[in-house]
Formats: sequence, C-alpha cells, structure tokens
Amino acid sequence: MSEAKPFIDDEKSLHSASDDRVPLYQKVAFGVGSLANQLFAAALGVFMVVLVMGLGMDPLLVGILGALPRLFDAITDPLMGYISDNFRSRWGRRRPFIFVGAVITGVVFMLMWQLYPENGQTYNFVYFLVLSLLFYLGYTIFATPLVALGYEMSPDFHERTRIMAVSQWIGQLAWVIAPWFWVMIYNPNLYESAAVGSRDLAIWVGLLCLLFGITPALFCKERVSVERDAEKVSIVGLGAIIVNFFKGIFQTFKCKPFVQLCGATFLVFNGFQTVAQFAFFIIVFYVFNGDQGAAGTWPAWFGTISSLCTCLLVIPIITKMSQKMGKKHAFIVATLISVIGYIMRWWAFEQSLNPETHWMMFVSLPLMAFGIGGLFTLMMSMTADVCDLDELHTGERREGVFGAVYWWFVKLGTAIATLVSGWVLSMIGYTRLEEIRNSLQAGEALLNMPEAVEIMNMMRVADITIPVVTAILAVVVMCRYDFSESRANEVRKELEQRRGKLS
Repeated sequence: MSEAKPFIDDEKSLHSASDDRVPLYQKVAFGVGSLANQLFAAALGVFMVVLVMGLGMDPLLVGILGALPRLFDAITDPLMGYISDNFRSRWGRRRPFIFVGAVITGVVFMLMWQLYPENGQTYNFVYFLVLSLLFYLGYTIFATPLVALGYEMSPDFHERTRIMAVSQWIGQLAWVIAPWFWVMIYNPNLYESAAVGSRDLAIWVGLLCLLFGITPALFCKERVSVERDAEKVSIVGLGAIIVNFFKGIFQTFKCKPFVQLCGATFLVFNGFQTVAQFAFFIIVFYVFNGDQGAAGTWPAWFGTISSLCTCLLVIPIITKMSQKMGKKHAFIVATLISVIGYIMRWWAFEQSLNPETHWMMFVSLPLMAFGIGGLFTLMMSMTADVCDLDELHTGERREGVFGAVYWWFVKLGTAIATLVSGWVLSMIGYTRLEEIRNSLQAGEALLNMPEAVEIMNMMRVADITIPVVTAILAVVVMCRYDFSESRANEVRKELEQRRGKLS
C-alpha cells in the first residue's frame, strides 16, 4: 500500500498524476482482451448465417438459438459481475475469471461449430444449443470481469478515456477482419462447402480469441481502491448472495447518471444494429441489381472501411475532443456528426450506381463512424466515472455489476434490434423484392420495376430514419447528464480523503 499522490484538480488540465497513469503495455494488453471480446461477437454474426445457408436449418430454429443464450445472459452477466466484485484471491478479483473464461470460451467456440449436415437438423439444433449455452457462460466469465477491470485501471478522469480509446482502437480490428470470414467460408477455392469452411475457420478463430483473451489476465494489474470485507461467495450463503445481488442491481438504477448512460447507449446502438444488415441488401439489390455474384466483396469492404474509419479517424479525434470540451459534449457532437453521415447515405448510394463510381458508397462512412466509435470510447470512460459516484454513496466498488448491467442494455438493444429489423424488412416487402429479382429476364434491371423501386426506397428511408431518430433521442437524454469533470474530481477527492490511501 502507498500513500496516494495528489491528482491535478484543474478542470482544464489534461495531465494525469504519475500514480494515475497506466503503462502503455497494460493499455495494449487490455485492448487485446477487448479484441477477443469483440471478435467473438463479430464472428458469431457471420457464422450464424451458415446455420441457414450452409446447414439448411429452419430460420425459426436459428432464431431460437440466437434468443435463448441472450435470456441466459440476462441472468448470468449481472450475477458474474456481483461475484467478481466480491471475489478475493492472490491474483486479484478479475484476472482469474478473465483467464478461465477466455479458455472456456475459446475451446467451446471451436467445438460448437463442428456441425455436419448429415447429422440432421434436430441433432445439430440440440448440439449447438447445449454448446452455445456453455459458450455464453464462458463468455460471461471472461467478458464481465474484463469490462470491470477496464473501469478500475485508473482513477483519473482523462486517463480513463485514453484507456478506453486504446481498447476500442484495438477492438475495432475485429470488425475490420470479420466481414472477410463470410468471403472465406463461401470461397469454393478454399472450402468445398460452407459447413466445411465454418468448421475449419472456427478452430482458428477460437484459438486466436483464447490467446488474445488471456493476455489482460497475464499483463494487466488490478487497482483496488477501497478497503472493505468482501461478501463470502459460497454455496452455503447462496440465499443471502442472491438477495444482495438483486439489491445491488436495484441500487445501480438509483444512480441517475448511469441510467442516462445506459439509455443513450441503448438508443444509439439499437438504431445502428437495426439497420446494420440493410447496407448489405442495398448494395446487392440497389447497386448490383440483386446479383450477389456481381456484388462480390463490396459488402465486405463496406464493413471493413467503416471499421477502419473508426480506428484511424474517429477514436483519435474523439479522445482529443473529450479532453478539450468534456466527455458529454464530445458525445453529443460525435452523435450529431453521425446523423449527418446517415443522411448522406441516400446521396452516396445514388452516386455509386455507375460501375466506375461504386466506391462512392463509402463517402458517408467516416461521418457515420462517429456514432459507434464515439459511443463506446466515451460511455465506457463515463461509466468508470460513475462507479466513483456510486462508491461515494454506497461505500462499495461495484465495477462488475455496473459493467454487467451496462452491457446487458447493449445486449437487450441487440435482441430488440434483431426483431425490429426483421419486422421492418417484412413490412416493406423484402421477400417480394426477391421474387421480383428472380422473375427478371436477362438484361432487365430492378430499377426499371416500379414495385421494386418502391420497396428499395422504403428500405433506404428506414436505413436513414431509424438511426437518425434514435441518435437524436440519445442526444436529448445526454443533454441532462451533469456529471462533469469538476464534479468527478470533487468525488475523487472526497473518496481519497475517506480512504486515506490507495492500493
């Protein structure tokens, strides 16, 4: 234990005290763990297509396979956060779980995609369901303590943003890589079928994620900044633990700034996820006349360039903006920039109809990337700030519970977005668009069919309107957010006076 050195209490200062700075190698190690976290999510989105297109599974069953683990998550995530907050060992509260969870998740990911069409739909459904539940259990054991570890790596207002910026920069590489998994799996020169491709590629993805996932457990250091007796986590005391667990969940919702962060995240991410797949359909049907072969790798490049914009452009700019104007205002400005980008999509896709200007579909991506890029860089940092406020009120460090509840909102947004996306596609008549495409004669164009044009225009309107509306609502929510840098520094000073020392 060492006496805490005074931090700089000047709201305009961007310099962190030496004790508050996290070495670059630890930031990178945490970012590599975030890469594993995001690569699992990104890969799942690609691989799930194989269940329908490669294994011929009923889409309804695939929907069940996607929904049940999310319901499982709703229980295990906050519980894991509570256990992690109260766990004590010679290796820390978080790191043992991160290590074990990464191993479980990586191994199970490899196993659950060893599916063979000849085994039949029922067998593959049950096999995948059982292993996916094990996968999400391991994922919870890994990801929930990992997020909490990031929250507590530094108590400094700006250093937290820098930690999350490095984490998001490295983590975004998952979304640069993942679109090409689809290209690889369906490449006949690499694999004889999508089922074979998914079985092979899953081994490499699982192994990489395992190695990336254990990295923060090996190289990051925990910083426990409050001395108190942890609640003993045991089978005997399970009843009391469950009572206190739900009490803790209720307490997080009493923290108004945290509820605002969750609400804004839910809105922005839900809007983004709802129309995430629309770009693929617009590229294939609007730009390439419904010909997936002609579309080639353009959809993959669309996702890759979007992620590169986030890595190389948005995250560095957002980090500087947050230091100059504060996290709240940086979020609002970034979100409004993304609104401009979404509106530009209408013009960008129209300009990309000519074969010589297909690249014009990318021009709105740098502006759009400010939405998601700014969201998680800033919101993760602000949630860490809110954990200080919670400690001031409760006397407990509960990064695990806060992280779990925050990401539960993200997952809830994903689930709702999936349902809304399907509903929107159904309402605008997407299946009719496929029928029209299949009925075309050689040389005929969808853009010459009034009914097809109407359907595609409705899809394009939804592609813009939904994320714009949710983004504006998120800005309205965050306008009332009042946990500023000066207030964060006041809270920290009170906490350090209360503790007297830092671990």
